[in-house]
Amino acid sequence: MIPVMVFAAGLGTRMRPLTNDRPKAMVEVAGRALIDHALDQVTGLGRIVVNTHYHAEQLRDHLAGRDVTLVHEPVLLETGGGLRNALPHLGAGPVLTMNSDSVWTGPRVAHTLPAAWDPDRMDGLMLLVPEGRAVGRGGARFAVDGQGRLSRDDAGLIATGVTIVKPDALTDDPRQVFSLRDLWFDMMARGRFCGVVHPGHWADVGTPQGIDAAEAMLRQAA
Repeated sequence: MIPVMVFAAGLGTRMRPLTNDRPKAMVEVAGRALIDHALDQVTGLGRIVVNTHYHAEQLRDHLAGRDVTLVHEPVLLETGGGLRNALPHLGAGPVLTMNSDSVWTGPRVAHTLPAAWDPDRMDGLMLLVPEGRAVGRGGARFAVDGQGRLSRDDAGLIATGVTIVKPDALTDDPRQVFSLRDLWFDMMARGRFCGVVHPGHWADVGTPQGIDAAEAMLRQAA
């Protein structure tokens, strides 16, 4: 069983004014909070940890009674620092990490990513999506070689931000605040960062305009 880290501590500045009084993870898409869309993707794996910071009490109340561990960050630590801060609740092995501001169609993340995970030849595995099946801004782009290894490619597949990573290197990083992208690029340089393509659609819901686009994507898949 792979434990899960869901990042929900950010300020949601691109989502304002909707986040003036709530965390981004509590913004609704198709009548449901983004955090619920995220948890749907990973329920059934190992322990789920969600980090909180901005309006943390709303996430605490919303998730009360659910099998989720909350880790509060008094100071924002970004994704790398946030994962390291949560490791006591996640254990020493590989962790599935994901942002809380995406919506999906097709097979669940809990199926696609763990099915492709091979710890003997990988230190990290990223879920990717072709541009034609991506809605919203998206992130870094990668090419995948014949063995599944990733390299940067501005015309390549879009990174969804969902990964399985071995967190060992985090313990040696002297910084308190840093991004998981630093870990990605180190693994890639060593030929240990791989990718698998999500067979459905994916929406990056980072702005108010992204909500309409994500809802349209969900309607088309219904």
